[in-house]
Amino acid sequence: MSGSVMALPLISVDGLEVRRGNKTLLHDIDLTVSEREIVTVIGPNGGGKSTLVRAVLGLIEPSRGSVSLKPGITIGYMPQRLHIEPHLPISVKRFVGLSGPVVKGGRHAVLDEVGVSHIAGSSIHDISGGEMQRVLLARALLRDPDLLVLDEPAQAVDVSGQADLYNLIARLRDDHGCGVLMVSHDLHLVMSATDNIICINTHLCCAGHPETVSQDPSYVELFGPQVAASVALYHHHHDHTHSVDGHVIDADHG
Repeated sequence: MSGSVMALPLISVDGLEVRRGNKTLLHDIDLTVSEREIVTVIGPNGGGKSTLVRAVLGLIEPSRGSVSLKPGITIGYMPQRLHIEPHLPISVKRFVGLSGPVVKGGRHAVLDEVGVSHIAGSSIHDISGGEMQRVLLARALLRDPDLLVLDEPAQAVDVSGQADLYNLIARLRDDHGCGVLMVSHDLHLVMSATDNIICINTHLCCAGHPETVSQDPSYVELFGPQVAASVALYHHHHDHTHSVDGHVIDADHG
């Protein structure tokens, strides 16, 4: 992770509340994401993580509070799930281009950047879960966004490949100079792959640097002392890489 850098906020969320009928889905949520910063939202299932993402994207109108975006901001969005009609014949390259106007060579460039240019001509229905997540990430990069919003980017990825995907996201942040707002439930890996953590369970439980959050009483109460202790002590040392299907690639032999 890069060190803390003073930067303009890309997103400012203040006192956010989202209600559906008589049910409160979120309340009292504050967060900011700045340029070159990775902020990860964690919390239990049903705690409002995806609802927060939809509010940031303007897909849900807040009941109270505000979501402010930097003027002229370009956002690249990677959804948690995307249904593709199983009988629709479509290649990976064509699928990536469906997100909007594409400059010449743009689709191949983003597929190459995320390490899956070799499957550009493959059917979107024939690729692995890990490959699909990288294709979705490439799709989010196509507009060269100021902000990447990633909803559970490592889902359907083998455990052995999750660290590589998070390392890729950090590298994209560095290369593009963008901010990243990410939702994740991979507590161990995400603690070493983010600048700041926002822990929510319909409300803001705690927030801050990973080491601080992992020792916060609200975090310990939410996830349990054993999980919290293991996350606080976890440091991921990666002396090898994985192919997108999870196989280990020896660092000395490639």
